[in-house]
Amino acid sequence: MLSQLSILAVLLLCPVWAENFYQDATVTFGDHRAQIQDGGRVLALSLDKISGSGFQSKNEYLFGRFDMQLKLVPENSAGTVTTFYLSSQGAGHDEIDFEFLGNSSGQPYTVHTNVYSQGKGNKEQQFRLWFDPTSSFHTYSIVWNSQRIIFLVDNIPIRVYNNDEALGVAFPKNQAMRVTASLWNADDWATQGGRVKTDWSMAPFTASYRNFNTNACVWSAATSTSSCGGSKTDSVNNVQTWQTQELNASERNRLRWVQQKYMIYNYCTDAKRLSQGLSPECKHSRF
Repeated sequence: MLSQLSILAVLLLCPVWAENFYQDATVTFGDHRAQIQDGGRVLALSLDKISGSGFQSKNEYLFGRFDMQLKLVPENSAGTVTTFYLSSQGAGHDEIDFEFLGNSSGQPYTVHTNVYSQGKGNKEQQFRLWFDPTSSFHTYSIVWNSQRIIFLVDNIPIRVYNNDEALGVAFPKNQAMRVTASLWNADDWATQGGRVKTDWSMAPFTASYRNFNTNACVWSAATSTSSCGGSKTDSVNNVQTWQTQELNASERNRLRWVQQKYMIYNYCTDAKRLSQGLSPECKHSRF
């Protein structure tokens, strides 16, 4: 009986390869502006002056690794925001964000990351990329477990957000989240603080998504159970690599390289916020 349960646990924890957006995603807004292509292997989002577009996963998850390949809006994408993130629903929601802020032609994209827990965010870090994210697909990943959140670009860690509940800092661990993506207009703030507006003569703007892969605990709201265990409290008992993942020495070096060369904003060093008191986790720099 024990061996049968072990086999079942392994099967439940196997990656969910979302090879077909028809089966694994739901268009949430934008109607025809969200188009599933290539037999379901690609989903293209577009934005025009009337509306943007978006989709979300059919499943909810409570911890996991989430990978998505994106090719961002090319040329003059100023004012646009392309997103790939996890989010729960309702007031006091949790959220783990990748947002890609558009640029004027010839200027680099800004990669905006943030973490919300119980409706509170303000944990932003921003980066430039060391490649052109519009010329080909690149992989953006979120590892979310009960100890930490790791943001990766082409499997290179760019940010680690640790669980610092011991310091009184809320951490997203009790609300199931869906994978969500969107392309929308945010020219009031997205590019150079809103100074550069969207050039609608360039519309429609298009971003493409493919190879949406999850290795995660699927949450059932109907039964309040997880595929990794019976409940929220024991949903991490069947250990997968991502469930205890942390950075090794090589990955810590790569993280330092990214943060030293490509980080352009860190909420922990924001002078205006520092005047109101440093957030407790900012005093504990560790990987």
